[in-house]
Amino acid sequence: MSRYFAEGLALLYAALFITLGWQVADRTVWYAEVTPLLLVYAALLLSARRFRFGNLSYLCIFVPLLWHAIGAHYTFSKVPFGWLMDLLNLERNPYDRIGHFMVGFFAVPIMEWLLRCRLATKAIAACFAVFAVGTIAAVYEIIEWAYAALEGGDAGVSFLGAQGDEWDAQKDMLADLLGALLGATMGWFAIKEAPKVVG
Repeated sequence: MSRYFAEGLALLYAALFITLGWQVADRTVWYAEVTPLLLVYAALLLSARRFRFGNLSYLCIFVPLLWHAIGAHYTFSKVPFGWLMDLLNLERNPYDRIGHFMVGFFAVPIMEWLLRCRLATKAIAACFAVFAVGTIAAVYEIIEWAYAALEGGDAGVSFLGAQGDEWDAQKDMLADLLGALLGATMGWFAIKEAPKVVG
């Protein structure tokens, strides 16, 4: 892959983010949804000179960020996914659940950082990555609940995105963990352990 792969993704994401931020379905919900995206994006830009991830890690970051930006544009429950709902005979829009699964791909850059900084063995890095994604998923569900309770109204309901499913939070966290297991598996085969320092 090109050495400018990360730069290309960053520019592409910026262009798509600006485009998707135009005429959104609910501006209040959009602000709440994109805040974590901007924090991740800014952290990557600020740390790029000190630590550069491999192309796979950047791809595993970009895909869920883009998916989330699309969800924020429409609000997740209203993303036009009717074709898939009809195909699978679903009553609930699965867009947000797929997005939670994709968040698990962050296990790849977490593993890469731990391994290249020689902070863990491959087995410990894989376990830590899965646990980290699971923890972040749980914290995010708590934030969703707190926001929905404080904001109330349509904005709170849209941000929560439960779509009438009383087990939505638990299913979302499961999707995050399943995605993290896939991400850790990808990382296991794609990322090499840093050589041990002798002497």
